[in-house]
Amino acid sequence: MEGFFEKLETAIKNNGLVKMTLSKPVSKNSDLRNVYIKPILLKDNKMYQFTYRYERRDETKNFDASQTMEQVRSLVPANFQNVSLFTLTEDVTLLVSKKGKPTLMCKKINEKRDVDLSHDHEKQRLIDPSNPWWHLLGLTTRDGKVKADMQHKFKQICKYVEIVDGVMRQTKFGDEIHIADMGAGKGYLTFALYEYLTRNYDKKIVMEGVEIRKDLVLKINDIIEKCQLNDFKFIENSIEDYKPSKLDVLIALHACDTATDDAILKGIRNNAQLIICAPCCHKQIRREMEKSGKFDSITRYGIFLERQAVMITDAVRALVLEYCGYKTQVMEFIEIDNTPKNVLLVGRKTDKPVDKEAVSNQIRGILEQYGIGEHYLWSKMWRNVRLT
Repeated sequence: MEGFFEKLETAIKNNGLVKMTLSKPVSKNSDLRNVYIKPILLKDNKMYQFTYRYERRDETKNFDASQTMEQVRSLVPANFQNVSLFTLTEDVTLLVSKKGKPTLMCKKINEKRDVDLSHDHEKQRLIDPSNPWWHLLGLTTRDGKVKADMQHKFKQICKYVEIVDGVMRQTKFGDEIHIADMGAGKGYLTFALYEYLTRNYDKKIVMEGVEIRKDLVLKINDIIEKCQLNDFKFIENSIEDYKPSKLDVLIALHACDTATDDAILKGIRNNAQLIICAPCCHKQIRREMEKSGKFDSITRYGIFLERQAVMITDAVRALVLEYCGYKTQVMEFIEIDNTPKNVLLVGRKTDKPVDKEAVSNQIRGILEQYGIGEHYLWSKMWRNVRLT
């Protein structure tokens, strides 16, 4: 252990520390996951920047040489079992076993390395937290800094914009893009997409957030008015009753159970060019499967029944979109590190002819195989006629 600290102290004294990572927390329940350390030049003073990576936020602190040694000694081995130290001349790895036994491994390097003393550059963000609506929405302070407890949410918002942008750039639109965000809630994602598109697309963006809760609609529209945002408004309505004047892009993220089906149907009936859904809850099909009692050797286990219901629900949704002339894509995406994977269902309108009989047979075959009397979306297209 002392051999490691000697190498660290030597690297600091000789200006040879390139970077260092502390990992593998001693406690599995620790909120602090990693610590990243690098040298920086701050107001002409050599300092060491510590980035503390927590489960849902990052914190950054700067220390001088002696403080850096104190900090690392306080964290290793009390909090972390693994340390990777990179210097100008060697790679040093410290491994601490569960019983506290340290192992030190050193490897000389041949390639030339440089010490980067630059301070963290301003991050190239897809959205700008200094815009006034983010403070009014509660994500930032008055001076445009993302609040510590909203860092995770802000990263999710940026990731969402990146995903939707990637999908939209594969779709051809006219000079105007009319977008409806179904079940828009507090408006974080709706504002983010509006901000990004109006800044990066050479088209007129018309955005409507559809939300059934009156208090949220009033609050968001007040923010929109204060910030003087054009062609942007929230509408108090349910997904099912919403009547758009024009619809190019329909977005529905985590609309619960059959609300996702209502959103998809709304997009289909309004001839939307692009339908983007991240389905949530699949209770309707599970109830149908349980009611039929047609369990096999796999789905008789509850957790597998749940997963099967998810796959059947979304597979039929994708096929319904194909039946209606959409090229469908089902992808798995991760919003941010340490969060569960989600399914993104994307439908793009095409002019290609569709073999409706073949698609219909596929849907009916799936429903019959699993004893499903009704798939909400498929049945609703046919005025709730049961497909038994």
